[in-house]
Amino acid sequence: MATLKDVAALAGVGMSTASRAISGAGPVSAKAAARVQAAIEQLNFRPSSIGRSLSAQSLGMIGVFVPSFFGAYYGSILKQTDTELRALRRHVVVATGCGDESPREQAIEAVKFLISRDCDGILVLGHDLLDEDLIALQRMQPKMAFLNRRCAQLPDASFCPDHRGGGVLAAAALLQQGHRQLAAISGPADTSDNQIRMHGFFEELARHGIARAAVQLVESDFSREGGFAAARELLDAGLRFTGLFCANDEMAIGALACLHGAGVAVPAQVSVIGYDDDYSAAFASPRLTSVHIPIVDLTQNAVRWLLNQCYGTRHQISREFPVTLALRDSLGAPAPL
Repeated sequence: MATLKDVAALAGVGMSTASRAISGAGPVSAKAAARVQAAIEQLNFRPSSIGRSLSAQSLGMIGVFVPSFFGAYYGSILKQTDTELRALRRHVVVATGCGDESPREQAIEAVKFLISRDCDGILVLGHDLLDEDLIALQRMQPKMAFLNRRCAQLPDASFCPDHRGGGVLAAAALLQQGHRQLAAISGPADTSDNQIRMHGFFEELARHGIARAAVQLVESDFSREGGFAAARELLDAGLRFTGLFCANDEMAIGALACLHGAGVAVPAQVSVIGYDDDYSAAFASPRLTSVHIPIVDLTQNAVRWLLNQCYGTRHQISREFPVTLALRDSLGAPAPL
């Protein structure tokens, strides 16, 4: 098996020059780099990742914790993270929760797993974690960023949109269309971002004279299956509603499927608004109106902040993530009584 010494000898350069040409860390002339590349191909040389790691005191990996591998929302985050890392010839390792423990305990265990694997930095989607958990984990690995989560004690590491404003937008959109008989499907009541968006939603309704108790509310789990079951529960209750807010797009798409199967026309009989505006929303049937969270920009800035901490890059970091409404076919005026 060829070694770095063999590559350097064939290319006619020193070992340090060959090493810089392979790693991209440090100045190498174009001619020397071309000779090194030719030698690599001729010798079928494969650099040792362990050797590079020991030399650079870095594994070249960023860990990511996501609560689930399923859904367009998490897919968008993982894709953008991978894009940012590959631009620097770094890689991503992903962990998720599993087992019989609570979601919070699963999240803590998964993040500790990434820490134990010596990831250079870690990106955490921690809506099941308490602030005290974030602080404790960040003490174990200071190069840690929190996505879609705001922690007052760790402001620099927190990247989060205005979820309260997002809930307000959803309520305002339904009210502007004339809806007064409303229902909602929330995510788990104890998740931080769900609490904030639902608070904004009910706060805006209250400003227009609609009490929280007047809104039919079903708690679900952010999944399509959960949205379908929650919509079925609302229909089975037999109470009339013309507008439905779902706390994420996955549940909204499940609800749309349930309404369609029950012969309920959207938006002619019930208007539906989702949340996140992930890439599946525009391809739902009907196309889903959704509160747009700029998840790509959010992820990009969180990852670039980590890259600055881990590898000394100088990315400009933004912390402004405007929340807007993506208006599509699932929202309309209520039918006359």
